[in-house]
Amino acid sequence: MSVNPLAPEWLVHPADANALAPTVWSRSASRTPEGVIEIAGRSATSLAEEFGTPLFVLDEADARARAAEAREAFDREFARIGSAAKVYYAGKAFLTTQVAAWMIEAGLNIDVCSGGELAVALAAGVDPARLGLHGNNKSLAEIDRAVGVGIGAIVIDSLIEIERVAAAAERHGRTQAVRLRVNSGVHAHTHDYLATAREDQKFGITLADTAAAVANIRSFPALRFLGLHSHIGSQIFESEGFGEAARRLFDVHARLLAGGPVPELNLGGGFGIAYTSADEALSVAEIARRIADIVSERADALGIPVPVVAVEPGRSIIGPSTTTIYEVGTIKDVVVGADAVRKYVSVDGGMSDNVRPALYAADYSARIANRSSNADPALVRVAGKHCESGDIVVHAEYLPGDVTPGDLLAVPATGAYCWSLASNYNYLARPPVVAVHEGRARVLVRGETEADLLSRDTGVQA
Repeated sequence: MSVNPLAPEWLVHPADANALAPTVWSRSASRTPEGVIEIAGRSATSLAEEFGTPLFVLDEADARARAAEAREAFDREFARIGSAAKVYYAGKAFLTTQVAAWMIEAGLNIDVCSGGELAVALAAGVDPARLGLHGNNKSLAEIDRAVGVGIGAIVIDSLIEIERVAAAAERHGRTQAVRLRVNSGVHAHTHDYLATAREDQKFGITLADTAAAVANIRSFPALRFLGLHSHIGSQIFESEGFGEAARRLFDVHARLLAGGPVPELNLGGGFGIAYTSADEALSVAEIARRIADIVSERADALGIPVPVVAVEPGRSIIGPSTTTIYEVGTIKDVVVGADAVRKYVSVDGGMSDNVRPALYAADYSARIANRSSNADPALVRVAGKHCESGDIVVHAEYLPGDVTPGDLLAVPATGAYCWSLASNYNYLARPPVVAVHEGRARVLVRGETEADLLSRDTGVQA
């Protein structure tokens, strides 16, 4: 076994560079006897032939099952401690009308954070009462529309929003339920850009300002205070951060009870998933159990009722369900140092369909999808086709050394924050999204064409 010195410490030299790590891939992913990757009964080759590449392939049964499992786990664990839970799907991770419908059918609510996401949920026929609206800078129009359609809850992110939401509620003759987002000060173990409860950042208000803000909310007859909201970050693998945030929020929650009811506590989301075989993510059942235990213990210690607890998973539901298929273009071996070689494998997409490696230094896995190979593994870096040196899809992976132009490459766990962050950089059209289920594939979002891109350029018609 030859270990490339350029490989990161976490990347294990594989015994089989064709194997699919079950913790990383969607549950239906496998290889056919011919060595082709198959998802929900459809081969990667047939999908690429029908829809082209790059292509987002969403395992419908996997996404639906993970949504149902999240709801069932939190229902079960909070019933155990004599309370209840609300599970909101975080639409920012990935949202289409059909995905919104799946989440509702699984018993989840949906969290949206813009007028556009609200429009998608409404177009899907979602009851507005099952929606929550987030955002640090909601426009007056977004607030007015949300209140007007009867949205279930609005998360107030700053003091100025209290009067704005109250004015909209009075205008529409409604009593609007609101949560107040607070910064717990808990520093989650994640990338700095993904940590959202630190004091020096744009979301929420400080714990010290909470009592006065809640008193202000309660002074408006058109507002109904549901409780506090906290979100400590994303892609978190441990439960200690959630526990510490819950403890800090409970102290404030208990004091707020003296001024009126505080029926809920929202602990946000951010549950991590495995992007590589080195990642060890907690199961949703374990997350629910640990959070329920923390909440129960803290409520008992303070002598207060256990509130209804809301959570907002997104990545952990949709992330593992989706795989991106690319076609390999150019390949080059780059000698680094005295004798180390890194093989650059370029594909027909890149940061326009997955900006996370460039934005967060996120790691991903990859496998040749159209065949298996007995060639010795080689350390590769999967690069995109954009004019940026940081345009990397997979920083480090071992693939069979005979990877060649024309091969299909599959990158798993791309359901969250890949399509939703997609762009037209270098005038690349955004890829289609197809759902696969029991051997059938259907388009959820059609791929863009060059004609779509040019249609917005007024100079074309001139």
